[in-house]
Amino acid sequence: MRQRYYIEDIGEYVNCEVTLEGWLTGKRSSGKILFLQFRDGTGFIQCVASKTDVGDEAFASADGLTVESSLIVTGVVKEDRRAPGGYELSVTGFKAVQVAEEYPIGRKEHGDAFLLDHRHLWIRSSRQFAILRIRATVISAARDYFDSRGYTMLDTPILTPAACEGTTTLFATDYFGESAYLTQSGQLYNEATAMAFGKVYCFGPALRAEKSKTRRHLTEFWQIEPEIAYADLGDIMDVQEELLSEIVARVLKDRARELGMLKRDTAVLARVQAPFPRVTYTEMVDLLSKNGVEFEWGNDFGADHETVMSRTFDRPFMVTHFPKSVKPFYMEIDPDDERLTLSVDMLAPEGYGEIVGGGQRVTDLATLERSIDEGALPRADYEWYVDLRRFGSVPHAGFGLGIERVVAWICGIHHLRETIPFPRMLNRLRP
Repeated sequence: MRQRYYIEDIGEYVNCEVTLEGWLTGKRSSGKILFLQFRDGTGFIQCVASKTDVGDEAFASADGLTVESSLIVTGVVKEDRRAPGGYELSVTGFKAVQVAEEYPIGRKEHGDAFLLDHRHLWIRSSRQFAILRIRATVISAARDYFDSRGYTMLDTPILTPAACEGTTTLFATDYFGESAYLTQSGQLYNEATAMAFGKVYCFGPALRAEKSKTRRHLTEFWQIEPEIAYADLGDIMDVQEELLSEIVARVLKDRARELGMLKRDTAVLARVQAPFPRVTYTEMVDLLSKNGVEFEWGNDFGADHETVMSRTFDRPFMVTHFPKSVKPFYMEIDPDDERLTLSVDMLAPEGYGEIVGGGQRVTDLATLERSIDEGALPRADYEWYVDLRRFGSVPHAGFGLGIERVVAWICGIHHLRETIPFPRMLNRLRP
């Protein structure tokens, strides 16, 4: 197998000749020296070609290359603190693989709609590269957390017969003459697998037909969702703290260069260590009032409310014991106050709002049946779920961590549309 070299490992080959395969992102010339900005999918590097080293013909050929032309570059790795990344390549030869047509994304400012229309090309930019590399690390760190602690990863269906998070945001489809829906969450099926395996998690897309244009909403997003048998609200709050702390620590360690490319203030991320502040829903209502925000107890928090709340803390924090009226039918009732549930949302600081939601699930058969009836849900579609309370029901709890919301906060970016390779929003189905 031939030796392959990548920009992210280039520091290991100082003063060695290497060959890189990638794309041209830009160039400038001083007449006799050509500076090629080059990427290979793992990073960016400057390649310096002189007429003396490559010859007049090759130099002229390189000078004629267009942005995003694909090419293979050979050269000697040089350490240079002035260069981005600390290294550059002194070119000894190159081969153009394909000379690109005029690239539609130039150095000038482009509007959001234009960039989203060209998302398949926009992801090649250094900013999007950094964000999506961080996203991959967030996912890897989350899965490593659960895999290293004995959780079993079990897939849950994309097509389901019933709602998990409310019937108003379901994407409906025909399933051979029967109504089916795209999954809103894997949680209900996670509860079934937890009764078989004890500690489980699923990772996959969630699809919700929310007619929202806010910066915090996508119609298709990804979640990692654990569920634990014989667990209560306190147990999963501890897991949330540990999980997020490990994710942030991994990003700080492995993606420092990408955070630097985004000019992210990492001091905020360095404070992410358990334990996190914990406050109740009622305490947060009082906090909103003290900040001059009108809010009626019993309503759900909106994005504006979460923004005010999350600017009060300098690290992630948890809000617990939400009213029953704003939580799904499967949430366990607080034994000390029947108006409340054993629920928890984790919010990120700096105005980013909710990034994790979860709680303890209903254990008692009669209570679950009553909740289904009160919600006017089709009993037949939930009969299998009710069975879990007939055969060995135990206290259990879980949560869902939204990948895009975590990535947006870690990267310090405004809108979720940059946190996923191909965003799906209210008016966005392409590319």
